[in-house]
This record gives sequence, structure tokens and C-alpha cells, in this order.
Amino acid sequence: EVAVSWRPSAEFAGNIYRAEGTVPASPADVWECIKPVAGGLRAKWDQNVKDFEVIEAVSDTISVCRTTTPSAFMRIISPREFVDVVLMKQFEDGTMLSAATNVEHALCPPRANFVRGFNYPCGCFCIPVPGELDRTQLLSFFQTDLGGFLPQTVVESFFPASIAGFYSNLTKAVKTLKA
Repeated sequence: EVAVSWRPSAEFAGNIYRAEGTVPASPADVWECIKPVAGGLRAKWDQNVKDFEVIEAVSDTISVCRTTTPSAFMRIISPREFVDVVLMKQFEDGTMLSAATNVEHALCPPRANFVRGFNYPCGCFCIPVPGELDRTQLLSFFQTDLGGFLPQTVVESFFPASIAGFYSNLTKAVKTLKA
């Protein structure tokens, strides 16, 4: 149960997607599944993340990271890699945020087996639902240029379903975590 909307991006020739849904788990459990850290759970449950690594820890809340994705659509879409500067923050009301945007980094040149994609300003907010300790409002913004030679119409045709799958798989992952 997720609502996905979009509009043209001001950053690149694609769309910015906004997704909002409620996950039946505590904000801490949801955060545990999505937080962008090396060795985290995301690569285990998110079908769009093959690997996640920290290239440089700038501080305890800011890092430069590389995310790789598997090929998709019967290998029509080649594996991608994204290099981002990532900020993690927790607010006084218990909301947790992960925000990212693409960056170039000397320790992370493009690799031959991957197409370099670019995340423009994007992020996820895990927001506590007042009075419901085991429910989290998850608000996400995706603004991704997959790079390569894919027609933008192909990208736009599968992105909403991919985002809905992210929420569905996240819900399954937090249930497994709680079990």
C-alpha cells in the first residue's frame, strides 16, 4: 500500500518520484532495513541493490557510498553503479532521514562491467505514526538517471512499479526482522 506520484525533474531529463506509504513496523525496525551502511540489510531484501559499500566515511553521519544493482528485465538493462554522498540524520520527533546525491570520488572510478547511473537529490524519511509504535510512515523521493542508452520512456514505464515493489519487499523484510 503505497502511493506513487511524479513530475518532471528540475535536475535532469527524467522524473522525480514521490512515494508514501505506511509500513507495519516501528521506525527503528524500518530504519534497520533501509539505513545506508556497509553490511546493512538492504542488499539482502531490496531486489534493486546487489551491493552497498562505503568508499569514505566523512563523519559519523556523512559518507561516500557505492551502490550496485543487478541487471534487470531479462538482462535488457545492464547492471548499474551509483556513487553518492549520503547524509543520515535523526530528528527530535524520532524521524530518521537518509538523503543522497551523486558525487565523483577519486577512489571510485567507473568500472567496466557497470553503467554509471546518477542519483539526483533523493532520500527516505522514516516518520513515527503518533500513538502507533508499530507503524511507520515512509516518505521517499527518487530522482535517478540510470545512464547508458535506455530510452527515458522505458525507464519511466517501470519506475513506479519498482518503487511499489520496494515498499512491498521492505514490509516483508521488517516482518522477518521482527520474527
